[in-house]
This record gives sequence, structure tokens and C-alpha cells, in this order.
Amino acid sequence: MIKIGMVGVGAISGIYLENITKMFKEIELAAVCDLIRDRAEKAQEKYNVPKIYDTMQELFADPEIDIVLNLTRPYEHYEVTRQALEAGKHVYSEKPLGAAWDEGKKLAALAEAKGLYLGGAPDTFLGAGIQTCRKLIDAGMIGEPIAAQAVMAGHGHETWHPDPEFYYKFGGGPMLDMGPYYITALINLLGGVKSAVGVTKTSFKKRMITSEPFAGTVIDVDVATHINGILTFDSGVVGTILTTFDVYSNDGMHLDIYGTEGTLICPDPNTFGGPIKIIRGEDKGSAYEIPIMFEYKENSRALGLADMAKAIEDKRAPRASYKQTLHVLEIMTTLNAGTGSTVELTTKYKREKPMVKPELAGVLD
Repeated sequence: MIKIGMVGVGAISGIYLENITKMFKEIELAAVCDLIRDRAEKAQEKYNVPKIYDTMQELFADPEIDIVLNLTRPYEHYEVTRQALEAGKHVYSEKPLGAAWDEGKKLAALAEAKGLYLGGAPDTFLGAGIQTCRKLIDAGMIGEPIAAQAVMAGHGHETWHPDPEFYYKFGGGPMLDMGPYYITALINLLGGVKSAVGVTKTSFKKRMITSEPFAGTVIDVDVATHINGILTFDSGVVGTILTTFDVYSNDGMHLDIYGTEGTLICPDPNTFGGPIKIIRGEDKGSAYEIPIMFEYKENSRALGLADMAKAIEDKRAPRASYKQTLHVLEIMTTLNAGTGSTVELTTKYKREKPMVKPELAGVLD
């Protein structure tokens, strides 16, 4: 049993706690740590976690911990992951790998030097929806892919999130927050990206929080909040991506793949399931739904973590490795730079093997 040490017991931790303890049968939550000890104590009580640590350094020193699960805020990812790697632990991190391109490069180099596994979220691409889309594309259901369009359009987090300020600071913004879902899905469907062009703006320099408990607080916005990008894939496919916190939309999430024989309408890449639809030329514009062909269609966060644990045991590459998260980080930071000029990427990406339908749910191949 691969043992997990969780650092950070904030908002995203709930689904990880639930799935590690109840869904995935080959990993065990051995310890939790949070600067606010009450959070760790509540997690321990609800999920019967054996150990609580007051500092992450104490958790890293525990010889029983195999993988550190980094669920801290984006601007904290680098330092937490760095110290865990230095302590000899494999690391699975929430997205993004780092808040800056240089951070990601340093972490990848450190993991390689120490022979440790490093990877992370998002793992939604391993779910039933995107895996089914990959199967359809690879089988030629829309012919040869020509283009792709990804859109995540909304008006930010300050109206609903309990503590939204960090979304508008270093490590935040719509590209680093939501871009990982879309770009990770795109490269798993179409392969690596060779060049990118980004144009950005910040439409609102200040924002007022209207959600509790910080309602009335005014936030200074330090990051780009509207990013348009063009991606050229190694295959020749050309994609566009928009991520924005600046607009009002009642249906602001799209991921479409266009082929020579049809269009694949993919599910929201921030989810694990469907629906999936195809429009083929002979259907004269009519869309029909495709049944899902894989497991994990519900919220299965920690699926990538479970896959990493199995990869460590089997001495294979994890499906959500740093080679993927680093490539995604380079794409995002290139677009966020907003130069308006084509930038050739330095990282190369090759898709790992697709998911295999398990004989027993919660046990990976």
C-alpha cells in the first residue's frame, strides 16, 4: 500500500479525502498537515487519518510517507514541492506545477536529479469523458483533426468563493487557474504543442468581494484576467484558447475538436464525465450523443495520484507526470506573457497510454 501525506487541507481537499479513503484501493492516507490545525483535526476525525503534523517538514521526515500530496495555494506549490523532493519524497501537486515557468523547470530538474516521481493535477483527462473523446479521435471518427477551440469565460470568483483574493495575485488568473484543464485535455487529445501566441489584458484593476466572509473587501488585481491564445500543435492542428474572468456568460465553457469529417464536442474538461457529441458531415449539422466508454465519470480527483502510486510499484511512467504538467505550464506562462508574437516552446510532450477499463473500480492497471 502506497502511503500518502497531504499538505494543505483547504477547499479542494474534501474530494481528495473522500476518494483516497473510499474510492482508490491501492493508496492510503497516512498523515495530514495544515497551518490551521483545526482543519487537519477535522479531516482526521472524519476520515480516520492516523497522523497529524504541525509542520510540513515533520511530515516530510516521516519514513512511512511515500508520496506527498501538495494541496497548497498555487504560489506555494514550488516551495512545498521543492522541500518534499529534497526530503526524498515523490510528489503529486495540485495545478499548476509552479506559479512561474522558472519554478516548474527547477522542480523538474530536481526530481530528475533525485530519481523521484513528480506529477500532478489536473487528472480530469483520465476520466471517462476525455478518455472516450481520445478513443473517438484516435479511431478516426471525425477524420483528421484540423483545429480546436477552447473557451472558459466567466466573471471571476469574487461573487461566490469564500476567499477569492489569491485568484488575482501571483500564481492566479484564469489561465493558471482554469487553463490547466483545457490545455491538458487538448494535448491528451491532439499531442504536444510546438508554438504559442498570447495576447492579454486586465479589464478591471480592482474588484470587490461580494461573497462571505470578506464581502466588501476591495482586491487589487495583479495579473492578466483576459487571455487569448493560439496554439500550433506538433501534428499541424491549430487551436485557439480563451480564458477570462472579465465577461458575463451563461454557457462559458467549450472544448471542440474539428476534423475533416466532423466535429467532436467534448465535455467540460473540469469534470470527469460527459456529455460527448459528434457532428458529422453526412448528418447536415445535427449533433448526436456518444455513450461513455470508460470508468470514472463521477468526480474522481486523486485518480492521477492513484495512477502515480501504481506507476511507482510497476516502475512505469505515470500518466500525469511532470513531463505533462511542465509542458502545460510552459504553454500557459507563454500565453500569460502576452507578447503577441509566436514563441517556440522548449518542452516536448508525448501522450502516455490511454486508460484501461478496470476489472475492479479503484484498482488501476
